[in-house]
Order: sequence, then structure tokens, then C-alpha cells
Amino acid sequence: MDGGRGGMNGWGGSNAPSSGMMSKERRSTMKRQEHLTEVEEAAIRVRVEGLKNGRYLATSPDVPGLVAEGRSISETVEIAQGVARKIVESCREHGDPLPPVFRNKRRAIREFRIPVAVS
Repeated sequence: MDGGRGGMNGWGGSNAPSSGMMSKERRSTMKRQEHLTEVEEAAIRVRVEGLKNGRYLATSPDVPGLVAEGRSISETVEIAQGVARKIVESCREHGDPLPPVFRNKRRAIREFRIPVAVS
């Protein structure tokens, strides 16, 4: 039985909600999508050092309190990215000031050297 919602997707047919109101779950999903469109990126410096036990430790001069440990450099950097995100979320949640690197709305122009194959 389909719980009285009708149709294969759960809302088709004559039993579909007729109030025109959006479900709480749908509004929540839309709010999350709205929030995701506001995401900005900031480049932070991360220092990674090898430890005696073969693992790696990352800290950041740009994000006080960021400490990450991993089995490889790439894993350590990935963990550091997550920790930096959590620090920003915590600052916003508690009304604490963001580290300066996240406050600067004007991003510096970056220059990259990229390989280009020519025939």
C-alpha cells in the first residue's frame, strides 16, 4: 500500500496534497540549496610536516587552532580543509569573529603556471 499518497512517486494521482503548501522537507531542502549558492572560497596557507611515526601534521598560520593529522600528505590536507570549514562554522554559530583570511571579501588576483601541450 502507498499510504494514501497515490502514484509511484508517492504524490501522484488524486490523493496528492491539494493545499498548494510546500512540505516542510521541501522548504528545508530549498533553504539548504539557497545556502550552498552563497558559498565562497578562501585560500589558506597550510604547513605540513612529517612526524616520526610516518604520519603527517598540518597547521595553518591563517587559521588559529587548525591542527590536522593524516597518513599521507593529501589525506592531511583534506582533513585540514574540513577542520578549517568547521572552525568557520563554529565562529559563525557562536558569533565569534572569523579569522582575517575569511573576512577579506576582495580576493587577490592569483597567477598560475600551467603546462600546455603544443604540436
